[in-house]
Amino acid sequence: MPVILRAALFFWLAACTPVGAVERTIFLTFDDGPLNGTGNILDVLETQQVPATMFMVGQHVLAGPDRGALLKRAKSLPLVTVGNHSFSHANNRYQRFYADTEEVVADMLKANGVLGLKSPPPIPARLPGRDVFRLQYMSRDDFGLSLEEAQREQVDFEFVAASGFHLYGWDFEWVHEDSGKPVQSVERLIDEIEHLFSAGRTIGKNKLILLMHDEMFQDVFQGKDKLTALVAGLRAKGYAFGHIVDYDTETSP
Repeated sequence: MPVILRAALFFWLAACTPVGAVERTIFLTFDDGPLNGTGNILDVLETQQVPATMFMVGQHVLAGPDRGALLKRAKSLPLVTVGNHSFSHANNRYQRFYADTEEVVADMLKANGVLGLKSPPPIPARLPGRDVFRLQYMSRDDFGLSLEEAQREQVDFEFVAASGFHLYGWDFEWVHEDSGKPVQSVERLIDEIEHLFSAGRTIGKNKLILLMHDEMFQDVFQGKDKLTALVAGLRAKGYAFGHIVDYDTETSP
């Protein structure tokens, strides 16, 4: 191919590629499984061949053999990382839960046993009800907590991290109603993600951790269709999908 034609082809391809697409990465994360909706998520991840992290709850695994089978299936998929989201999910009584550091650590370790997770290396984990990071290059508390709460609970976060966990919070959430129904449309969600990147409002530069919940993807909410549309829409914008263990590979400003 002549040099002029090669150069023209290069600039045409560059013009057709979304700005920043190569360096902007989405980390898909799903909380609270295994629940109704978990199977749909795994179907989409397997079909679309995208990596994701399933932060699972020990009690939910023990709720029945079907839930245990979902855990087993998730762990069998190479692109799926199973993470620890506690054993009890604090029984949704977060202030009481975080008032006892030993209980918090014991609860997380109990979940390891149910989920079949062992360290080292550090186990990916997300604390129930808390948007907290404790990674090699990053330490951040939940900005939604009052100063008094953050100071009181910081010891919990440190002890959990020291017990063999890497703690991951999130940049943005696909919000859902109490019923589990997603609030934002797929199109609105993608627009919001675009805005966060454009405004430089992600915690890690050119990286965004998206929080979702398994119950959002039940068939009654057209779960497979919505998640498939999200993956396709993000791909069309040029975003890459990352493995959670690669999130903290370098210092993020």
